[in-house]
Amino acid sequence: MEAGSLRRPGRVAVIGVGVIGACVGRHLSRHGAEVIFIDAGRPGEGVTNWSFSWANASNKTARKSYFDLNVAGMAAHRELARAIGPDSWWYPHGHLRWADDPAAEAKLLETAGLLAGWGYRAEVHTGAEVRRRLEPALTVPGEAPVVFYPDEAWVHGRHLVGRLVGRAVASGAELRSGIAVRDIGTGADGSVRTLALSDGSRLDVSTVVNATGPDASRIAALIGRNLPMRREPGVVTRLGCAQVPVHRAMHAPHIEIRPDGDGSVVLHSRETDALIDTGEEPAELARLLRQAARRVVPELGNARIAQTRVAFRPIPGDGFPSVGAVPSAPGYYEAVSHSGITLGPVIGRLLASEILSGERDEMLADFRPERFPR
Repeated sequence: MEAGSLRRPGRVAVIGVGVIGACVGRHLSRHGAEVIFIDAGRPGEGVTNWSFSWANASNKTARKSYFDLNVAGMAAHRELARAIGPDSWWYPHGHLRWADDPAAEAKLLETAGLLAGWGYRAEVHTGAEVRRRLEPALTVPGEAPVVFYPDEAWVHGRHLVGRLVGRAVASGAELRSGIAVRDIGTGADGSVRTLALSDGSRLDVSTVVNATGPDASRIAALIGRNLPMRREPGVVTRLGCAQVPVHRAMHAPHIEIRPDGDGSVVLHSRETDALIDTGEEPAELARLLRQAARRVVPELGNARIAQTRVAFRPIPGDGFPSVGAVPSAPGYYEAVSHSGITLGPVIGRLLASEILSGERDEMLADFRPERFPR
């Protein structure tokens, strides 16, 4: 953003301080905006802390523009690591994926070929090569094809949010945590004017960024807007390990595994997610996840189940992000997306630029909020 092209947006309230909200607020604050972060819980401890936190574009092939946005997100992460330092949050060690039946294996290799044609790095190794070179603790069959995406990463979302919010606050932003937004006051033209908060206070604002993830439809409704959201719960379990036996994120058959810093591993599975609505207790879901992980990494068999959480993914109704201004409500912006870990840094940059300059980036053309009728 050129300094001369920026405008003063007045006080900007960023509602929801997960990774997307933190990235938007950080960019706004860096360019001189008056930012106030508002979160009903604590920054980074909602969905951001309970996702698989895998920065990738290999799982985003449904629409080329969405793939391109995620590639830009990965590049923005690398830029962010250079700007603020990578320690404790950025782990660019690649990602492994393999299957255990012929149809799934064929699909895996087909996708790798498609991605390679789009210029995305994808390497195919045998299981034996992977055990020898990358992950000796795995039980992947020796001749099985394993796709390695060397440019992918995992992110410690809570640590990243803490770093970004800390920097923004140090440069003048305000943080109010443990406080929910109860109402948005608007003028005669529908423009944003005030926020009413759960602690009884009222804020004068001229801009609101709705980055509340699963709560986004409620916040949108405060301005009379319909933002359809999918209902997709997911269960994530953390295992405590004396020594973490894996070095990178991976999608093995029936289980997803990644490190989570010192002494911890994260587990997730779409198959286990399907059991949530059957009434299965979270403790049993965690046990099933550990059991599946043990078949891939035997050393995890005796690992302690430390934490388990069922959280709702923030997915707009058509599956794609909703990012940008809502013309019918001047001063109101949305920053709502699944894959917030991958997209946070690029959404933060693009949306902050739109708020400050009024210019809409073509990269967000397919993801504008106005595709959902009011």
